[in-house]
Amino acid sequence: MKKLLISSFDMEVGGVERSLLSMLNNFDYNQFDVELFLFSQTGDFLELLPPKATLLDEIVEYKTVRQSIKEVFKANQWFIGISRVLAKFSMLFSKVKEKDYLQTQLIWKFCLPFFPQVPKEYDVAISYLWPHDYVATKVKAKLKIAWIHTDYSAISTDIKSDLIMWDKFDHIISISDDCSRAFVNKYPSLQKKLTVVENITSPDFIKTMSLEKLPSYVFNKECFTLLSVGRLCHPKAFDKAVKTLDLVHQKGYTYIKWFVIGYGPDEEKLKKLITKYKLEKSFILLGKINNPYPYMKGCDLYVQPSRYEGKAVTVSEAKILAKPILVTNYPTAASQITDGVDGIICESSIEKIAQNIIGLYENKEQRQDLSYFCHKQDYNNTNELKKLYTLMNPTKELVK
Repeated sequence: MKKLLISSFDMEVGGVERSLLSMLNNFDYNQFDVELFLFSQTGDFLELLPPKATLLDEIVEYKTVRQSIKEVFKANQWFIGISRVLAKFSMLFSKVKEKDYLQTQLIWKFCLPFFPQVPKEYDVAISYLWPHDYVATKVKAKLKIAWIHTDYSAISTDIKSDLIMWDKFDHIISISDDCSRAFVNKYPSLQKKLTVVENITSPDFIKTMSLEKLPSYVFNKECFTLLSVGRLCHPKAFDKAVKTLDLVHQKGYTYIKWFVIGYGPDEEKLKKLITKYKLEKSFILLGKINNPYPYMKGCDLYVQPSRYEGKAVTVSEAKILAKPILVTNYPTAASQITDGVDGIICESSIEKIAQNIIGLYENKEQRQDLSYFCHKQDYNNTNELKKLYTLMNPTKELVK
């Protein structure tokens, strides 16, 4: 069997983590001896990892990349702590509006010299989550593969540094054609390395999990319920969702409620916004929930108001549960929804989102048509893994 290493950050509740979990639970362990390295062994999905994938021990240095500088110094990681200060100082000269990706890139750039090398050698190493510096520079493998999950046209990175990193990979896997196009527009020289492998979905698992009983207080039959699932952060645009619901209520539809499952850095900001618009009883943050599927099954309309996405795992899951779906026209939306067939794509302005929510509320027949189309489809795509198996055929000498 080939020795395979897969790396990611943790197994917290999130779209990337759900897609990794689905892939691992459908993997061919007769062909591959799989080891999983998580920088941080945290997250509610840890207990769902298949036993056939060997979970490697944590390495404290790698866990620091998402810790605060204070926590890094407290852990006596002095060189990494100083490097983090330098990375933060470098960001002061950046003019980009959304700094998260560039800041992460700088953290790796400054801290990488103090991260340990992996002594073991592998046939294949897969980096499942950007940035991919760990597999690129610290792992020895005959074949290296990196995954992209986002729309690269919507994020700011240091292209020169990225190209140095990408050059160390034999293959780059994108989760959709639209993600590939956005990536190639930014890195045209990497086109030949790209292969599309869609996120693995497990319809039977999702449908079974959706049968769990909901708490009685959640969805009131007298209300029309919207649901969104995602990290509470800028790309998911839940701030716009709050303002949208306020507009919907202004138009007289006060019995429409919006529930959000998720957690993240914008939680306090969203709570203040909800209070500002007096929507405490109508825009409800449910927090982190391991099993969102009963909520999906029980809602009247699933809404994805994102500013940008790679290919939203939650939209695929809502389709499996045959829900009517409304998504905004972020650049990759058409790769996942055929407008008017299995969902609705609308302009991303607050006015248009509100208009479409009201329109779908008023048009029950349209909602039923969208649901019925999804109900007839077979969303099992475990055959996508065959594309990955085809790539994992070592062609190079061991990377030094």
